[in-house]
This record gives sequence, C-alpha cells and structure tokens, in this order.
Amino acid sequence: MLDNQKVKDLLRGDCDIYAWHSQRAWIEVNGSALSNNVKQLHKLLSPQTKLMAVVKADAYGHGANFVASVALEAGASWLGVATVPEGIQLRESGIVDSPILILGATHTSEQIRAIIEWNLQPTICTSQQALIFSTTLEILGISLPIPVHIKLDTGMSRLGAKWEEAAEFVQLVKSLPKLKVASIYSHLATSDSQDTIIMKQQQARFEAAITQLRIFGITSPCSHLANSAAMMGDSSLHYDMVRVGLAIYGLYPAPHLRNTVSLLPVMQLKARVTQVKTITASTGVSYNHTFIASHTMRIAVIGIGYADGIPRSLSNKIQVLIRGQKISQIGSITMDQMMLDVSSIPDIQVGEIVTLLGKDGQVEISAYEWADELNTISWEILCGFKHRLPRVVIM
Repeated sequence: MLDNQKVKDLLRGDCDIYAWHSQRAWIEVNGSALSNNVKQLHKLLSPQTKLMAVVKADAYGHGANFVASVALEAGASWLGVATVPEGIQLRESGIVDSPILILGATHTSEQIRAIIEWNLQPTICTSQQALIFSTTLEILGISLPIPVHIKLDTGMSRLGAKWEEAAEFVQLVKSLPKLKVASIYSHLATSDSQDTIIMKQQQARFEAAITQLRIFGITSPCSHLANSAAMMGDSSLHYDMVRVGLAIYGLYPAPHLRNTVSLLPVMQLKARVTQVKTITASTGVSYNHTFIASHTMRIAVIGIGYADGIPRSLSNKIQVLIRGQKISQIGSITMDQMMLDVSSIPDIQVGEIVTLLGKDGQVEISAYEWADELNTISWEILCGFKHRLPRVVIM
C-alpha cells in the first residue's frame, strides 16, 4: 500500500488534504477498499488476461491520480481515460510507464502532438481519423510507428468502424507506416441486463470480425470487449483484457451480479451540521415551502447542496445517517445547504458529522438508492460531485 507521503503527492491536483476535519462537507476515498476491489476482480481473470482500470471523469469522482496509482499497485496493468488532458494529468502525477488508452476520439494536430509528447495511446474509429494521424505524424517527423487501438462498432452505435468492414479498415491502418495496431476492441450496450441476446449478438459480431481479419492474415496482439458487467457475468467475454470502471469503485453494475465477487464501496459523502433550531407546526422549510412542519420539530442545517453535486430533485426524498440512525431530509435542497429532521436526536450539536452516502454503524446508504429515486444509474451519481468537495483519503 502507498505510504503517507506518496498519498499526499498523488492528491495534489485532484484531491484536497488540507484541514479536511474543519470542512463543511467532503468525500472520503477508501484506498484499502479500492485495492481490495481490484484484487478481487483480478481473481476472476485467467493469468493471461489483463485488467484495465478505467479512471476517466476523474476516476468517477474519486480522484484519478490516487485511484490510478492504487489500481496499478493492486494488479491493474492498463489505465483508460476519455480525453487527452485526462491522460496528461496521469503522466504529470508520476505515472510514467503504464500504458494509457484514450477511449474517446481524437482528430486535431494539437491532440496528436500531445499524444506523442505524453506517450498516450489513441483510439482510431474511422479511415479519415487514421489518415489525419498518419499525415500529422509525417509532418512531425516521427520515425517509429505509434501504437493505436482499433474501435469497432458491433451494436453500440457510438464510436467505431462498422464491424462488417473490419478487414478493410484494419488493412488501411496497417498500410500507414506511422501507425501500429496495438489492439482491436468494441463496447457492449446491454451487458448489465439479464437478457443476454443483444450482448451475445455483439460478441458474435466481434468474433466474426476477428475471424475475418485472420482470413486476411491479420492478427491482433490484443482483443478486448468486456466492461465491468461483462467481465463479472461471463468469462467468455474476457479475451486478452477487460476494461473495468464501476466495479473497482465498489459498486455493482446490476443487482444480479452482486454475488459474483465481494466489492467494497470506495466513496463516502459526508457533511457537518452548521446550525440546529426548533420550528413550530405550520412552519415552512426552504424555498417554496415544499415541506411544512405538522408539529414542533428540531431541524439541522448541513453545509452541502446542489452546487456540490447533490441533485435538487432528491428534495424531500432521501435520508442521511447521524449516529447510526436514518434521518429524513426536508425541504428543497439549496445551492449550498440542506435541512434535516433531527427531532429524534434532541441533543445534536453543531459540527456533528452527517453521512449522506456510506456507512455509519450497521446502517448504509448507497448511490443505488439515489439512482433508483432519480430513475438513473449509479455512475451518474458518482460522477456528479463537484471539486469544491475535498477528497480525503482513508487508508
């Protein structure tokens, strides 16, 4: 596990470590849980299958520099990001040698220059993109070919060349002297569903494309298809590498996958009580008085709101944890604050810690609950927390 100085170094730039104990609200990132998750997921793989830790979107809100280093130490061998700046940030944090795949599309000469300078590996989705890369590399005077990753669209209808045209596309890329094919991959659209028909169709298309390439004498040094749900649910989808995002953060992509491996939530969201007061019956709470007290109540104000990433649409719908008890949030969630009904804790004090997501004693509130309430997914909840919330590492 990383020593304290290494943790501090990694936190610079994506996590705050100063005086967190006096902050109004913060996110705790559990490094031990993260390491556990990577190791547990790695056990599902055969020795020859590599694990890519997907750390795009600031590692789903957890802090990319820290998460990437812990994941690599725990057994991941690749990192996945969405953009060139995300890859540069990891290199600047001291991750020098580990391969970093840019999962998004890149086209401009500025992006290509940065990819070369920072030793990043791009995804190639179209013939036009491949030609832009080749021409730019020629202009830059790059002598050795750079590794590129071929993306095929097998049914996601997002990035990627048509799987039926895989042979023609890959032949073009291989004909360009400045490009070297490092992998061929695709992305699954329905891997979190118990209905596997579409997923199996995509797998069949992916394998048909690989077979088509072999007929033309083209072999890929690496093939990968599985995201978190696919790698947890079907070992036939592992191939040479898996790309794992949500699962390394301790959340399951779907309920039916919860028994496949033991994961620990990495993130906890906490805030402090900033004021306590008594209100009488018929008193309205917060904007538009969406909550009106039916009796005398004790309420607490906590210093966190929708500007921190708490969806305002959760107003009057969620609970939080105080002293191991579930407490209801009341009134409209405001930009920087929200109110709680703390009538059951008459001696609550300013400064007490409130857990919005995470565990307090034997009781837990998870991102799944918020996602279900909002008819969305837990990925969106994790990625929504703003950077004015300090990230505090718990080892």
